[in-house]
Amino acid sequence: MARVPAAVVAASGLIGGYGVVRWTKKRPLGGIVLAAAGATAAQQWRQQAGGRAAGALTVAYVAAFAASHPLAKKVGAWPAVFGAAGAVALASWAVADRRAA
Repeated sequence: MARVPAAVVAASGLIGGYGVVRWTKKRPLGGIVLAAAGATAAQQWRQQAGGRAAGALTVAYVAAFAASHPLAKKVGAWPAVFGAAGAVALASWAVADRRAA
């Protein structure tokens, strides 16, 4: 079975987490999606690029999530989420995923 790149997992966690909150109106459910995807991506990052890289990418994941909130006030919620997801996906690819390819 083909492995899903960590960049896709991380971006999906940010987008999916927000989508769940938006459609269910239940923030804890979105948090579960966000955390599960983040943990899965972190495990892949650790396997592909080592502990330091995984730590840095995990910080980037959380920072992108946090930064999307004030950004949403300027550009809208979905554009902010897609921007944050894209930034994390690009960082993941550059640091970990392209090594595994």
